[in-house]
Amino acid sequence: MFVPFDQLPASARIWIYQASRPLTETEVAGLQPALARFAEAWTSHGRALQASAAILHQQFLVIGLNEAVADASGCSIDASVRFVREVEQELGVDLLEKSQLAFLINGQVQLIGRTGLRQAVADGVLTAETLYFDNTVAERAQLQRAWPAPAATTWLAKYF
Repeated sequence: MFVPFDQLPASARIWIYQASRPLTETEVAGLQPALARFAEAWTSHGRALQASAAILHQQFLVIGLNEAVADASGCSIDASVRFVREVEQELGVDLLEKSQLAFLINGQVQLIGRTGLRQAVADGVLTAETLYFDNTVAERAQLQRAWPAPAATTWLAKYF
């Protein structure tokens, strides 16, 4: 069953999928009905899941699930990945590719390849204070509290 993303509890489990490019306002608006339909129809072993999906920062598809109502099963997680693949095809973006890291630089999401991190730090493009989108956060509370977070407070600290 669909619930608005901001009404999911702080303990809700989340999955973050980063787009390979910013989505346009038109793309985001056109995607909203599909996000709601997915969350409404998402089930686990025949049980309705209390879920939501949202596009954040024009670049991230975030799926949220209130596990206090029902947990996701392997099959339901597979269904969510199929949905993400459908969004990829519809919009012509990569959402499952993980080699790019996202940072908030001058108010814009910028992607930097993992192999380019050391050079970006050496060039001063990235500093300890640069905000990093750690897409491994697993709860809505973390998303609200520390996403993005200063790079030095994440696994990227070793680069500074």
